[in-house]
Amino acid sequence: MVNFIEAQKPILSRLMKMAGLRPVEVEVEPGSTMHVWAPKHHVGKKGTTISPLEPAGVGVSTAKKPERKGRKKSPETRPNVVLIHGFAAEGNVTWQFNFGVLVSRYNLYIPDLMFFGNSSTASADRSPDFQAECVAGALARLGVSRCDVVGFSYGGMVAFKLAEARPELVRSLCVSGSVVAMTDAVNRETMERLGAGSSAELLMPETLKGLKALLSISMYKKMWFPDRFYKDYLKVMFTNRKERMELLQGLLTSNLDAKIPTFQQKIMLIWGEEDKIFDIELAKKMKEQLGDNCFLHGIPKAGHMLHVERPCAYNRQLQRWLSYLNSVEEGDQAS
Repeated sequence: MVNFIEAQKPILSRLMKMAGLRPVEVEVEPGSTMHVWAPKHHVGKKGTTISPLEPAGVGVSTAKKPERKGRKKSPETRPNVVLIHGFAAEGNVTWQFNFGVLVSRYNLYIPDLMFFGNSSTASADRSPDFQAECVAGALARLGVSRCDVVGFSYGGMVAFKLAEARPELVRSLCVSGSVVAMTDAVNRETMERLGAGSSAELLMPETLKGLKALLSISMYKKMWFPDRFYKDYLKVMFTNRKERMELLQGLLTSNLDAKIPTFQQKIMLIWGEEDKIFDIELAKKMKEQLGDNCFLHGIPKAGHMLHVERPCAYNRQLQRWLSYLNSVEEGDQAS
């Protein structure tokens, strides 16, 4: 019997290829391979595997072509944007309603974090720091030296780690439904409020009831799907269960060890005003902690999965943010 969720993937892959993206396997270190959707002019042949032994930027044209006024930027001179997915699905599924508005103006990179999609590692490290290192390594292999990073939920935590560790790589952050660090206190308060025994019970459901509960608290609108849909989703999206359970354990930080880093980057928080997992009040508190370089934009009638639930509103704000960053940089260069 056809799995409806699995059957969607070839269609989504075709749409991404039509938009100018190509899948590539990047060996970031021996035993660790990250699957990335990248611009076709940066990838080369279909199914390319880039080894860590190859020089950074292999297959990438670094020569900048002269631009003519009034024309679109050539691929080599477009800003780079990285989209990092959350915990429930890999990159192309997470960003299926968002990548299309970006590909014509930006070099877009959509990695699958380790143990999602086709990304895998032999390392025992399950921390978000390690995920960030792998993303940085893959981007280096693809010749990306500067980028704007967009992260959702778990991907937002990885994005914060990436920005903290690699300020020379990350120009800005745009984060939704996430925290800088998942402390014991935040985790306990969140689980108690949601009536869940643990983050693993909530985020790695094994039953239809559990999956329905997760989607119910993740979205503002109550959406009905047949049980067949939920069964197919459980079979496809919650693979590598042991490793993902370990990733959740790797997220937790002691309250005593937790501290808010001083980020050099500008940060935009785009939030669903009805987010039940990380509510808007938490976002407001985080904005105050992150300082004057942090901005907050709430989207009404949207929950945790705002980029799926209200993609047009989310995409508009994301595009405004990226346009603002580029206009500021162009102004600085002109002066």
